[in-house]
Amino acid sequence: MEAFDTYQTPLSSRYASKEMAHLFSPANRFHTWRKLWLNLAIAEKELGLPISDEAIEQMKVNLHLDAQQFDVAAVEEKKRRHDVMAHVHTFGQVAPAAAGIIHLGATSCYVTDNADLIFIREALTLLLQKLAVVIDRFSVFANQYRDLPTLGFTHFQPAQLTTVGKRTTLWLQELLWDLRNIKRARDDLGFRGVKGTTGTQASFLALFDGDHDKVEELDRRVTTLSGFGYAYPVTSQTYSRKIDIDVLAPLASFGATAHKLATDLRLLANLKEVEEPFESTQIGSSAMAYKRNPMRSERICSLARHLMVLQQNALNTASVQWFERTLDDSANRRITLPEAFLTADIVLTTLQNVSEGLVVYPKVIARRIAQELPFMATENIIMAIVKAGGDRQEAHEKIRVLSHEAAHQVKQLGLENDLIDRVKKDPYFDPIKDQLDALLDPKSFIGRAPEQVDKFLAEWVKPALADEELQGALGKAGKAELNV
Repeated sequence: MEAFDTYQTPLSSRYASKEMAHLFSPANRFHTWRKLWLNLAIAEKELGLPISDEAIEQMKVNLHLDAQQFDVAAVEEKKRRHDVMAHVHTFGQVAPAAAGIIHLGATSCYVTDNADLIFIREALTLLLQKLAVVIDRFSVFANQYRDLPTLGFTHFQPAQLTTVGKRTTLWLQELLWDLRNIKRARDDLGFRGVKGTTGTQASFLALFDGDHDKVEELDRRVTTLSGFGYAYPVTSQTYSRKIDIDVLAPLASFGATAHKLATDLRLLANLKEVEEPFESTQIGSSAMAYKRNPMRSERICSLARHLMVLQQNALNTASVQWFERTLDDSANRRITLPEAFLTADIVLTTLQNVSEGLVVYPKVIARRIAQELPFMATENIIMAIVKAGGDRQEAHEKIRVLSHEAAHQVKQLGLENDLIDRVKKDPYFDPIKDQLDALLDPKSFIGRAPEQVDKFLAEWVKPALADEELQGALGKAGKAELNV
């Protein structure tokens, strides 16, 4: 019952994947700190500092904390008011041969900042893989409905026809840009490395008796051991908080994509043309039993708004860092960074779940087209009359009058659009009456939409997903299941 007596963020307790929730967990954080301390000790030993093999071995076999060590760390932190030093002492208790060299020459940001960069990189990788799956699922949907005509909307007013598949490519294009932006942010990410208290590496220069080459090699070696290709050439005590801006920017941008996509689906659900999955035992409303609310799309919009505003925290934090560092970034970043990735993770899982169960209602779509198409077809009817020898201005006037009569039926009397019946009954249009069915075929109003879908999927989506890393993710991906 204890878990129900204290507040827990719904991001981890209710929505997020196990992988992303674990990545930002205390267990993984402090495990990563210990790996960083081990990497530092290995590199320092390689470069000549007197660190024993026993010390290295004890560190290696105690990288994971058990419950007792968490209790010890909590007591130490309460006493010392310093989380890093609490864990230095806790690590030293299980690796006594290393107790005197753990954190040697380092400042707290050696573990906190480098660990954050490790988490960010791994989190971006998880998001890239999930985003690739979402793109794949929507591309299948786009291809399936590449040539199904549907009413287009501008200003949410009826416009020229498009296809269900072509509309989906508009979502896909933005998702592809998100894939590019997130990958770029991950691949640009560097390591803070071994820089010391104000970034001058003075403590390490002292350890190596003024040998600059060894200090530079220490920085390179620890960076390599930690799995990064390069370290930022200069830092203060922290890595620049501008990096957080660069990382959260593509996540916020993805939030905008997801919000727009989910909003379109919510509107389509209202039109009863396309619906998100709805389970047989799902309840849409506690009062109105008949309702099928688009709760998944609504959740996406709700969380996407949260995701979009989190970058503002990074902007504010980066702008107020004084000189070599201030600590007013710490508490904010402890909340902002995990929440951004947990939120993006949840949005992607929900998007995948939606994309794998979208339901299209072609007859509803056809009925709506039938209500609007007669007005759209009037120009084609006029052109057909002219080709049959008629007068363009006379035909225009005939259509104008009949259109207003039909509009009166629709708007004032609430009846169906009977424009085509009126055209068929008017002897003036006898020369083209056998052409009316062809003139009113919805597929004659969709332009190059099917061909655009084919070209877009072949030339843009397929190459983007051909990346070996993403292919691996697609090969392992199952169906997305929601916890709630």
